[in-house]
Amino acid sequence: MENKNDTLDAWLFLTDLYSGVNDKLERTLQEKNNLSLKEFYVLYFISKSDDKKLRLQQLQEMIGLSQSAISRLVVRMEAKNYGALERHVCEDDRRGIYTRITELGENKFQRALNTFNEVLQLDIQYDELKKLQHLIPKLS
Repeated sequence: MENKNDTLDAWLFLTDLYSGVNDKLERTLQEKNNLSLKEFYVLYFISKSDDKKLRLQQLQEMIGLSQSAISRLVVRMEAKNYGALERHVCEDDRRGIYTRITELGENKFQRALNTFNEVLQLDIQYDELKKLQHLIPKLS
């Protein structure tokens, strides 16, 4: 018979693992690449999209930020000292605004992706993955 707390223990393990890795990703991306995790996700989603551009509304939904927060984030990333993105008005709908990744942004993303993968490989050890694999069924 399963312990009544197995599901809760599995959930707490999962959230603790996520929080720790998320914090480490945030810290390491900032230190090595001068990028926040949200900025990294912006570059990731845009770089994998067709034409290397997305509407701000699409980014807002993907990143999970408010309209004003995504707008401020993109403006910072478009700034001359950052230069990773550039803004374009949608030709079909003048109200729509696209942001496109620049060559500088693509290079910055590739370097940050290496950092991201290093952190994941170092932080999520094989034993934790095995334990996680064992705990997942308890969450269903």
